[in-house]
Amino acid sequence: MTEAPLKTLSDLVSDAHARIQAAHEHINPVVEVRQGMRDSGIPADVISIDCLRTQRRITLVLHDQQPGTVLYQFVTREEEVSGDFKQIDLTALSSDTLFDWMQDYFA
Repeated sequence: MTEAPLKTLSDLVSDAHARIQAAHEHINPVVEVRQGMRDSGIPADVISIDCLRTQRRITLVLHDQQPGTVLYQFVTREEEVSGDFKQIDLTALSSDTLFDWMQDYFA
């Protein structure tokens, strides 16, 4: 996978993260970008957005076998990621959508 989709998604998450921190001080999510799955042979990059207060997580996956698509899942930090991902086209995902997801799921 080229770096472009990961950069695009990272930029969207960064913008939504800054806005959520400004609007909701109590949420204060932690964002992590992981490319280590590639080291284990899984052709995907992952961004996790964690809310430590509520112990909830939004997982975003860019998988090489589904170019242009973001797989996403709302879980708790204790749950293992499962196969039950929803999907959205990267071009349809916006920082507003990510902001709304964080606001609604982490509040």
